[in-house]
Parts: sequence; structure tokens; C-alpha cells
Amino acid sequence: MPVLLLALETSCDETSAALIRDGVVLGARIASQIQLHAEYGGVVPELAAREHLRNLLPTTQGALRTAGVSPHELDAVAATRGPGLPTALLVGFRAGQAIAFALRKPFIGIHHHEAHLYSPWAAGHPLRAQLDQLEPNVSLIVSGGHTLLVHVESEFRHRVLGGTIDDAAGECFDKTGKLMGLPYPAGPIIDRLAAQGDPLAFKFPRPLLHDHHDDFSFSGLKTSVRYFLRDHPDLLKNESAVRDLCASVQNAIVEVLVKKTVRAARRLRVRWVTASGGVTCNQQLRRELARACAEHQLQLRLADKSLCTDNAAMVGLLAARKLQHGPASGTLEEDILPGWPLS
Repeated sequence: MPVLLLALETSCDETSAALIRDGVVLGARIASQIQLHAEYGGVVPELAAREHLRNLLPTTQGALRTAGVSPHELDAVAATRGPGLPTALLVGFRAGQAIAFALRKPFIGIHHHEAHLYSPWAAGHPLRAQLDQLEPNVSLIVSGGHTLLVHVESEFRHRVLGGTIDDAAGECFDKTGKLMGLPYPAGPIIDRLAAQGDPLAFKFPRPLLHDHHDDFSFSGLKTSVRYFLRDHPDLLKNESAVRDLCASVQNAIVEVLVKKTVRAARRLRVRWVTASGGVTCNQQLRRELARACAEHQLQLRLADKSLCTDNAAMVGLLAARKLQHGPASGTLEEDILPGWPLS
């Protein structure tokens, strides 16, 4: 029986709502806060929460209009429970619980990373869940706040292989960009400038690349860029050198991500690799993952770009799939879990 579900996502700085029916995204809206936080060089939690309060109702109403449905038609409600910024999470999670309570419908809290984990198994226009096609895989989840390698044995059976012990990959992009004087978020700007630069112009470290475990570390790379700029104070005045610097830094980050992901996949003898999260929009990462997977006879699935950044569509697709496997596990008494680990 088809289930019509409303999903809400407010874990960081994107306010999003989506309507899902029978594994298909009927309508989705996202209100971004990038311009608000750009002035401060990063996300300010208090401002993010206020913007979520301001944006949640019009964003939800817009998603309902796009889907052509009424709130009274809903069969269930889902919202991101964690991890994320506590004050930001509270807005969407409590709103979802309130809507479910008012409509007397089931409510389910969704793990943000788990939603990313299964987002590569959605495709098409409109987006449709394809978890029936899921194969055992090694999945790279990479964004501004997290960098994880996960072994997915089967649907809803997964094990974290490793994660970042300090800065996430996206955080490294943004922090090194800030050192160069680039506006926030710097990741997409570095990606664009790097396309015209020489990735071999400058040598930067590849942290933990040759260690025989699946953890990541990018703080040393960021520090290396800081010292490099200290020793070459005039470099930022040269546009060509800036492009080369962007390309060299990006090359170091991408090489670590790709090699550790492929190495884990080969060790575990899986045939599939997947990747998701905001940094998966990076063009070099997408190219290098495709090249490395082809070289080692691995199949690759990349999350649709619309599902890479924080969004309610991936939350709703996962929630709808979980409801197919049993009744909603969430309750209206549950609280957010800002530090919820992916198990």
C-alpha cells in the first residue's frame, strides 16, 4: 500500500521539506542559508536555528504545493533526529512531531548519515528509490561535517570502517579556502579554480594515505597550507598561482579519499562503491572515483547532485523504505541526538 510521507531536514544550514509516495519524490524544497553565514565565514548555530524557524513553514507549504497534496492526506511524518547542530535539529524534529501529533499519524526520526548512505540508490526524474537493486558496497560519505567509510552488507546492515579523527574533507576545503581569502563556502570555489590550475604545482601531504586503517585526517593538510602561505606571502597576488594552489590542495584531498575508498572495497571484496555528501559534488572527486573504480573493475554509484547537500528528499526516501519494513519506530516523546553515531 503506497504511503504518503512528509520529511523535514534542519540538521545544519539548509531548511528542507519533501513529499514521498511509494518511494518517489513528489515535491521537495530547500531554503539555503549560505548567504547569511558567508559574512561570518562559517555556520553560526544560533542564526541557523532562527532561519529554520523563519523558513520551515513556507518551505513545507511549497513542497506540499509542488506535490499537489494536502497535509490531511499524509500517512506519516519523518524528520532528521541527528547528528547535527542541536538548536537547528530541534526546529525540524519538533515540528515533525507536532505535525504527526496533530494529524494522529506515525512519526519516525532519521539518522542524517544513514540517509546519505543510501542516497546513491535513488535515481531518475522524478527521483525514485532503487534499494531493491542494492549490492554489498563500500560507501564514502563526505561533506563539510563528516568523512566516513562504511561497509554496507545489505539493506540496513552496515558497519562503519573509519572516519575522520579531526577535520572532515569539506571542512579542510573551507578552512584552506579561508586561508586564501576565498569566501565561504570555499569548496565549490576551489573546485572551479582548480579546473584551470596545475595539480602538481605544489606538493602537500596526503595524511594517513599509507596507514593500514580506514580513518582520515585533514588537519595536517590544512596546517601545511597555512605554513606554505606564510612562507610565500606574495603568492595570493598571482591569479595563476592561486589556481595552481587550489588544484594542488584539491588533488591531495581527492587522492586520499579515492585511494582509501578503493583500497577498502578491494580488501572487502565488494563489487560496488558508492559516494554521497556535499563534497561528492566536487568534479575531480567524481572523475577520479570513476577512473579508479574502472581501473579495478568496481561498479560506482554516485548520489544524484540534488541529494548530495543536506535535503529532506533523502530523509523521506529512507523513512518510507523503513516503513515498508515495519511500523514507525519513533515516538512523540523522543528527543534529538546531536552526536548520534552511525552504527
